[in-house]
Amino acid sequence: MPSQVRVVWDAAFTKYDFGPSHPMAPVRLDLTARLCAALGIFDAPGVEVVGAEPADDDLLATVHDRDYIAAVRAASEDPEAADPAYGLGTEDDPAFRGMHEASARIVAGTVDACRAVWEGEAEHGVNFTGGLHHAMPASASGFCIYNDAAIGIQWLLAHGAERVAYVDIDVHHGDGVERIFWDDPRVLTISVHETGRALFPGTGWPTDVGGEGAEGSAVNVSLPPGLGDAGWLRAVHATVMPVVRSFRPDVLVTQHGCDTHAEDPLAHFAMTVDAQRAAADSLHRLSHEVCAGRWVALGGGGYEIVDVVPRTWTHVTAIAAHAPVRCTVPVPQEWRDHVQRLCGRPGPALMGDLTSEDGPLWWRSWDMGYDPSSDVDRAVMATRQAVFPLHGLDVYFD
Repeated sequence: MPSQVRVVWDAAFTKYDFGPSHPMAPVRLDLTARLCAALGIFDAPGVEVVGAEPADDDLLATVHDRDYIAAVRAASEDPEAADPAYGLGTEDDPAFRGMHEASARIVAGTVDACRAVWEGEAEHGVNFTGGLHHAMPASASGFCIYNDAAIGIQWLLAHGAERVAYVDIDVHHGDGVERIFWDDPRVLTISVHETGRALFPGTGWPTDVGGEGAEGSAVNVSLPPGLGDAGWLRAVHATVMPVVRSFRPDVLVTQHGCDTHAEDPLAHFAMTVDAQRAAADSLHRLSHEVCAGRWVALGGGGYEIVDVVPRTWTHVTAIAAHAPVRCTVPVPQEWRDHVQRLCGRPGPALMGDLTSEDGPLWWRSWDMGYDPSSDVDRAVMATRQAVFPLHGLDVYFD
């Protein structure tokens, strides 16, 4: 009998480590796994937790150039030999010993999750260590060495999937995955992100809609800084859902970077964990609506390593396990005690940011009308005008 969800995790994934001063601290992964375990998610019925061995070069080369793979291997053995021409040895992507193996392990985890879902071994797959969406075919970028999301999608295409939708809700534009599939009409890439005028990588404009013969396969929602829950959820529902429904993918792959949160140090949105959970829940429901539940959920960015990343990705994992955790549930004391010992502070008390006095999340549906005075609505409308006609969708109404 297939499992409900295959979750990719073991402690070896924390070896993806750029050093103590780098914002992408591997402890965020360990704390996520500990929180999942403390809440009983890893032990829930139908949950399978698996590790992975590093992917071989042939699998990596389905997306990455072989000379780049060789450069990563060389820098992995001798960090002093890192070649900046490949984006290695930079401030964002410093070389470290074992870098190739650590990065290739993440790829293998994502591909295994994709394989399990495609072959019917699991309904859903989760790899919160993955989602490294900035890596390009011939270079590292934005804390990402190998692009596990793109390699997973390429594996699906090579094994019979005719259409794959990739939805990226990280605060940064999912430029690597988009670039890799720019000319491929079989892959729909949707990125909902803070405008490149304010944030790395400075790309992802509404008029970027895909290459010749693949027009409409790239969808970019470029949103203003300072955005909160209601505006962000309105943007997600007004763009992602109609296009994915129109595309009718065989598999839905999603990237859940949680650097959209108000406490994230590297971006400028003002979101709560509650909104991130709501988006994950909506994407999960969308997978059941359009592709028989074939859903692979990945991690991504997120640099508030105690209060934000563990809770957000635990919610994603719990949703995939069909054992969702309410935002009002207390964080287990054993986890808070561990965080206190490790970080000198106890961490959050509840699984969400909003208290009962704050009330439930509320956002205004697009069918209530377009507001041209709203920065959010103007951004959404720019995307709808650029892309919706290419999918036969109405610009003003879902």
